[in-house]
Order: sequence, then structure tokens, then C-alpha cells
Amino acid sequence: MDSKERIKYFYENVTSNNLIDEIPEYVANDCAVRIGENIIPVGIDGMKQHFIDVRKTYPDLKMNIIRQYFDGDYVISEFIAEGTHKGEWLGMKPTGKKLSFTGVNIDKVTDGKIIEHGGVMNTFETLFEAKIIQPT
Repeated sequence: MDSKERIKYFYENVTSNNLIDEIPEYVANDCAVRIGENIIPVGIDGMKQHFIDVRKTYPDLKMNIIRQYFDGDYVISEFIAEGTHKGEWLGMKPTGKKLSFTGVNIDKVTDGKIIEHGGVMNTFETLFEAKIIQPT
């Protein structure tokens, strides 16, 4: 598999099926998360913890890659993530609502593994549309 195919498989299969034990096959030991200009080392253990934390809120989370772009070491993936809001998150009580988020992930891939991950998701828009958050 090339980098695009590996990233697509990682999100649509490993992430969607919560295959935590397969994370080391797709994520480098020294993986970092990029937030703007800040780089935060997370490694494999940090990525595993992220999977665990997300499943507390959305235990049935599924991701679908709808478009991908490839430039050098970078794979940019546009996605739709869907899951049922069953756990508390940022003070928001579980609603039991099935939510759909769109977003973009930017992954730097070296030797078939993610060494840097960043991205955005339309969390605010989805929560507002679902009436989980309201204007004051």
C-alpha cells in the first residue's frame, strides 16, 4: 500500500474498528501532534490513549475518507466521522444523538508510518446543529 492507502486504511479500519493493538503498524514511536506551530510529542502510547478517550464519548465512532491529496510526505484526508454521543465531553452530558462531523487530517508519513498528525473537525457546527450547545 502507498501512503494514501495506508492512511485511508488506518482511519476507515483501524480507527473505525478501535483496533488499538494495530496502532504501532501505522504510527511511529516518535509521532507528534501539530497544533498550529506547536508540536507535541505523543508517540504510540499517546495515540492509543486518544483512541480510548474518543471511545468514551463516541463508542461507535466510524470514519469515512471522502477525498485525499498527497504531496511529498504529506497525506491530506477529508473525512466524515459519525458516532453516537454516549459519554460526557467538556461538560456536555451524553445526548444519545447520532452525530456527523466533517474534517480534514494532515498526516506526515515516513516509512509507512505517521510521524506527525494534525487537523480540524467541525465540532462546533455539529454540536450547534444538534442543539447540544446553544447561543446565549
